[in-house]
Amino acid sequence: MRLGGPIFDDYYDPENWIQALKRHGYRAALWPLAADAEEQKLEAYVEAAARADIVIAEVGAWSNPLSGDETERRDAIALCQRQLDLADRVGARCCVNIAGSRGEQWDGPHPDNLTQETFDMIVDTVREIIDAVKPSHTFYTLEPMPWIYPDSAESYLELLRAIDRPRFAVHFDPVNLINSPARYYNNGTFICDFIDKLGPYIKSCHAKDTLLSGRLTVHLDEVRAGLGYLNYSVLLQHLDALDGDMPLIIEHLSSDDECMQAADYIRIAAKNIGIQL
Repeated sequence: MRLGGPIFDDYYDPENWIQALKRHGYRAALWPLAADAEEQKLEAYVEAAARADIVIAEVGAWSNPLSGDETERRDAIALCQRQLDLADRVGARCCVNIAGSRGEQWDGPHPDNLTQETFDMIVDTVREIIDAVKPSHTFYTLEPMPWIYPDSAESYLELLRAIDRPRFAVHFDPVNLINSPARYYNNGTFICDFIDKLGPYIKSCHAKDTLLSGRLTVHLDEVRAGLGYLNYSVLLQHLDALDGDMPLIIEHLSSDDECMQAADYIRIAAKNIGIQL
């Protein structure tokens, strides 16, 4: 397994980028360049990563392909296609987005998000993205969300079957899937079940944590790895068994210091169960 995360260092060329990754002890990376960067520059970063044995984990395509605004929706689909093409060109393990939302908040809840109509829209949209690009080296994936499909192992399996494209795969973010006290307190069992059902399709994962408070009605807050209740021993053990190059990417932290604290916690958890990151 390979740990990665955001880089707050200033870097100006591939070698500075690699040095920043090594300073953090990362062996996986988020792709740092835009799709319209010069081809020569793209190739230089790809070659630098290969020389340093850095796996390019993800290319983000963050947008709302389910937007009710048709212009925004078409722009989002076009962005996903460009980013999927970029991921294929640079050999990233996946291009990742969420499915989108039917509401004004691109990643927020909406009464229509968990309906059959929206499920069918996701199927059509993902097919449109993949069929336009026809990737041969990477995969298009959807990061799970607490109030948007895929919101469970079962709904992800249903999407895999319905989309029916070999280049559609799975992105795993266990914290985003913990949306009830039952899943919170039994998250180790939930993680095992998800990986048992979808393990061969998982291309990348996000690392954070979740904390349930005593405020009514239910409040689940995302926190830094190590400050919550996520069963990292179970997560690391099961991910490591899947793929030695599986990326685990720290996210949503705002400083270098926070990232280092999260990385230290994850490395200690891994060491305690005999796993090398």
